[in-house]
Amino acid sequence: MRSHSLFMTSISTATMKSGGTQLKLIMTFQNYGQALFKPMKQTREQETPPDFFYFSDFERHNAEIAAFHLDRILDFRRVPPVAGRLVNMTREIRDVTRDKKLWRTFFISPANNICFYGECSYYCSTEHALCGKPDQIEGSLAAFLPDLALAKRKTWRNPWRRSYHKRKKAEWEVDPDYCDEVKQTPPYDHGARLLDIMDMTIFDFLMGNMDRHHYETFEKFGNETFIIHLDNGRGFGKHSHDEMSILVPLSQCCRVRRSTYLRLQLLAKEEYQLSSLMEESLLRDRLSPILIRPHLLALDRRLRLALNVLAECVEKEGYSAVVEDDMEHHQTSRAR
Repeated sequence: MRSHSLFMTSISTATMKSGGTQLKLIMTFQNYGQALFKPMKQTREQETPPDFFYFSDFERHNAEIAAFHLDRILDFRRVPPVAGRLVNMTREIRDVTRDKKLWRTFFISPANNICFYGECSYYCSTEHALCGKPDQIEGSLAAFLPDLALAKRKTWRNPWRRSYHKRKKAEWEVDPDYCDEVKQTPPYDHGARLLDIMDMTIFDFLMGNMDRHHYETFEKFGNETFIIHLDNGRGFGKHSHDEMSILVPLSQCCRVRRSTYLRLQLLAKEEYQLSSLMEESLLRDRLSPILIRPHLLALDRRLRLALNVLAECVEKEGYSAVVEDDMEHHQTSRAR
């Protein structure tokens, strides 16, 4: 399947998305579909500098694309479709926007490239302008979820949220028994929500994403629902560093779905190697290559580290205490 038909149609208008630290655009297409556009800010090779705090980093358009493919390979299917697109800034943004604030920020650089910077709380200034070559710019397009009037969503604070402070630590960083507290708190005291958090933890660790402060669910289904993995632009920033603190929820709780555990073991085998499947999957995107080789190899390395944590859990607590069998339910519902 090549890039989704929504992203192949021409753009009829572009407006700035309010909120957030960085510039994002809402693209409306001629077929009335909408997508969230994150423009390219960094090249594929640029790693996050080691002294950067996780919350002051750029969002990467290619991380959004890669996250969608990783989510499908892991069989979570919780990331809305994302595809890459080359956009003509003159014809597809400047000339069609009705957003005067956005339109006013367009300029021609000394190198004769078309640039714009928009309005947002951090990186919207002439110093952080987005420039085309001369007016072509790469970006990720994420399909919109159904309108809130049709499908209300609830936003939840991630229990393992970071402190977002340069000196303070979060409670989970200082209390090794923090998970016991979480397990007694709704909605983690029953149902599958804690297991969803464990899936999200593994997903974020593989990408190196430290920025999961909140998550969303569809309100209609109450606690019988799943987490939506939105906003993955801070993943794939460092291929040379594995951020082990992202795995803390897994090592503290020692719980995982059997389907997730089996999938991870499968992806660690040479014939189903995660890096190879990702490379193959990402070839379908029109901005391919999406990830440079060191990022692909980091996925295999991190997968082994996640499996090591689970192996230690099983050794310490026993297989049945750690691995929750969700496969039986799948089989009976399919048989029906």
